[in-house]
Amino acid sequence: MISATIYEGENGYAACRITGHSGQAEAGRDIVCAAVSILGCTCVNALESVCGVVPLIEENDDGVLGFRLPETTPEENAKAQILMGALRQGLADLAEEFPQNVTLKIQPLSH
Repeated sequence: MISATIYEGENGYAACRITGHSGQAEAGRDIVCAAVSILGCTCVNALESVCGVVPLIEENDDGVLGFRLPETTPEENAKAQILMGALRQGLADLAEEFPQNVTLKIQPLSH
């Protein structure tokens, strides 16, 4: 099971943590794992390349991706929120389509 949590801060989405494997298919053929991986990696990469915001990678190991937005200007945050919203939507869609393989939680960021 893949567990994804998106954390909300004072200025919108502030962090994300994705753990686990979906178990939908064998390694290398698991479209659910591939979809979640590409959503997470694309969000992290686009935050930097599109928004100019370098996310703080907390973990990036086998089956784990955690990142947090750094301090941003209001303009940078507005752009970052669009990407974080797209990540949330993609993960929500996968959790709806594959509820036995993906869960998504939205919760407050605790400092």
